Amino acid sequence: MSEFVVDLRDLGHVYPDATVALSAVSLRVAAGECVGIVGANGAGKSTLLLHLNGCLLPTTGEVQLGGQRVETRSLPAIRRSVGLVFQDPDDQLFMATVFEDVAFGPLNLGFSRAEAERVTQEALSRVGAWPLRDRAPYRLSVGERKRVAIATVLSMSPEVLVLDEPTAGLDPFARREILGLIRNFGQTTIIASHDLDMVAELCPRIVVLDQGRVVADRSAREIFADQALLERCRLAQPLSLQHCPLCGAPGKLRGRP
Repeated sequence: MSEFVVDLRDLGHVYPDATVALSAVSLRVAAGECVGIVGANGAGKSTLLLHLNGCLLPTTGEVQLGGQRVETRSLPAIRRSVGLVFQDPDDQLFMATVFEDVAFGPLNLGFSRAEAERVTQEALSRVGAWPLRDRAPYRLSVGERKRVAIATVLSMSPEVLVLDEPTAGLDPFARREILGLIRNFGQTTIIASHDLDMVAELCPRIVVLDQGRVVADRSAREIFADQALLERCRLAQPLSLQHCPLCGAPGKLRGRP
């Protein structure tokens, strides 16, 4: 088996309308890494993530997960090991109650009813949403729906967690809750986001996409210190790293010297 849990090799994707979304993207992520994917709108972030559990298949190149190639015949196994949390939780939640939504995946993987109920309770408790179990998802706040969407993935015990804009649309308190959840996952984690403060706080390694290509793959410190790269890719330093407007002191990466 490959030492890399995620291995993209010259990945290219062209949509039916001839839009080139990804070009020759190569990326390797080892077990236990937390990697941030950043870039301006249209850079290809979401398209890349959709290849990691087979929602999209490559036009050119290939994707391997744990040494197994992502292709039509491997999709059931791939989707058991890779949990994808969409940007909009309404794309993920469709059952009558929260409990049913989180139990849906395990039941469809062949879990017994008792086992599905056990892992559903564990997943909902892990994200602090067990009290919401009998609620209709559409009656929840955005932050609550985000947590439940994460629970639908955790209930299947994936080896890799893939999150698309996990903090989008959240108030500050809900955002801190989601950051806490992600920080404690423990699995290999890949996050695409415009929330650069969140990426700087959680991801030691950052990959920058620009017009469907990888233009940088370095430590967070190196990426956010490269002002020319940030400007060229229509990005900016996280607010936490910018100089304080009151005292002029420079910021620094949280938890790092």
